[in-house]
Amino acid sequence: MKQKGRCLKECPDLLTPEEIKLGLRTKIFGQQLQCYKTIDSTNEEAKRVALAGAGEGMVIIAERQERGKGRLGREWHSPPELGLWFSLVLRPQIKPAHVSQLTFVSAVAVCKALRKLTDFPVLLKWPNDLLCMDKKICGILTELSAEADRINYLVIGIGLNVNQEEQDFPPVIKDTAISLAMVTGHLWQRAEILCHILYEFEKEYLSYLSKGFSQTLLQWRELNITLGKEVIVSTKEETYTGIAEDINEHGCLLVRKNTGEVVTLWAGDVSLKPKAF
Repeated sequence: MKQKGRCLKECPDLLTPEEIKLGLRTKIFGQQLQCYKTIDSTNEEAKRVALAGAGEGMVIIAERQERGKGRLGREWHSPPELGLWFSLVLRPQIKPAHVSQLTFVSAVAVCKALRKLTDFPVLLKWPNDLLCMDKKICGILTELSAEADRINYLVIGIGLNVNQEEQDFPPVIKDTAISLAMVTGHLWQRAEILCHILYEFEKEYLSYLSKGFSQTLLQWRELNITLGKEVIVSTKEETYTGIAEDINEHGCLLVRKNTGEVVTLWAGDVSLKPKAF
């Protein structure tokens, strides 16, 4: 495994356009980027610049978010100088009904990038979480503006825990969150990680646009930790247990309830049921 130095005094961990562009190997993603010390939310800023005409591949990145966004309206904990909090503007020529597929494209790309960097078995949990050692290391949030038949723009926000130690997480997530530093035992240069992620994401995105969702779906199934497992599902209407059997072409999770009924799940909280000992 390629080791990164722990002493960031010798190699300052900078998130500046100059530092990031030194390591970029992309043609589109990150070629336009804006870096902030503090921002309300990178997703919100990405939506603002998208409305103003920002091109595909624009990256908004911040050292700190005041109101980082997670799924279902939750806050994403994003302390300064410890993680990667960034959003991309995309303008895919696909049907609005297929937008959820891009959450899976991004998840596969980030998972592959982290596996190549760390040699650790990072896994995917439906619909948008990346886990390592059974704890959450990364989350993805997709938002869009669309008409009935076309997408105006798509924003994909990615939050990756990089250099946190256990005490850096608030009590509510301390037992369920982890960082790259905690997994590997050393600190990381965040600009380098960002460049790896953008490179993998661009490759997966362009492949998806040219070849469709089937290859992404195949890779997601190989990298996931959800399918075949007993899960607890919580929606606005009910909470139930069942077996996660598959995901369909829209990215919906198919869960077989204990009654035998198969539910097509578009949204909701899904957690793996703890094993009985």
